[in-house]
Amino acid sequence: MLDVVRLRVLVAVARKGSLTAAAKELHYSQPSVSHHLARLEAETGARLIQRAGRGIRLTEAGRLLAERAAEIIGRLDATADELAAHVGLRSGRVRLAGFPSALGTFIPKAAKVLAREHPGLRLHLTETEPPEALRLLRAGRVDVAVIFRYDDTAPEDGGLHLIHLLDDPSYLVSSTPAGAIADHAESPWIAGCDRCRSHLLDICEKAGFEPQISFTSDDIVAVQALVAAGLGLTMLPGLALSAHRNPEVEVAEVPGSTRHVYAAVYGEPPHPPATEALLQSLRESL
Repeated sequence: MLDVVRLRVLVAVARKGSLTAAAKELHYSQPSVSHHLARLEAETGARLIQRAGRGIRLTEAGRLLAERAAEIIGRLDATADELAAHVGLRSGRVRLAGFPSALGTFIPKAAKVLAREHPGLRLHLTETEPPEALRLLRAGRVDVAVIFRYDDTAPEDGGLHLIHLLDDPSYLVSSTPAGAIADHAESPWIAGCDRCRSHLLDICEKAGFEPQISFTSDDIVAVQALVAAGLGLTMLPGLALSAHRNPEVEVAEVPGSTRHVYAAVYGEPPHPPATEALLQSLRESL
């Protein structure tokens, strides 16, 4: 059976890229890290690391084991938190990953509700876009991922359970009265994150043109500043405009352009008490 401590050492080495940095993170000596890796190689019968100049790098077997170990450790840590949360939710933690405009609008309200109802429960927040949030969820590094999708019919990977929170319409944002999407076939455009960029391309294709994308940024403050300066148009969801609205831009709702916001959890109900408490707080925040 593989030793969990040694797996943690391998994960730290994979994350930090060196024995010295991994030892510092784990508060071990470097010889202790080397010893754990040697024992792990003996347990697995596989070479996990190799020297590369003055440093090291993981072999293919090492990378595979490190990826699986990160998932295993994430699940173990999540289980420990769930067990702690069973003690009347008086202690423990719950972890949430969410996209920027959710963190700028309803998630802080949910955090306030959670703190009021369960003052001993610590909430850890991570800002990230949906693909990374779902990766963290699958690896057991967060308990809830707040994500958005434009296509609400496509299934997510097995094991994930989606709880619908709200529908968020999109808006055309320009420096002058916006009009319709089709009116701006020759205008420069500003694109956002990968999902938003793909949605912009789809909407413009339906309007009969391919947008000329001049800038790409997922910073809603910077994007609106660029629009206000007359450097292009963009599409932004309502949550983004609620989080920040530049007074010098004009907005017009885009028909048929809605993103669907969900809380994603791993596995079907019943959820652990701390996770359920967070989900309830999210519902109450809307």
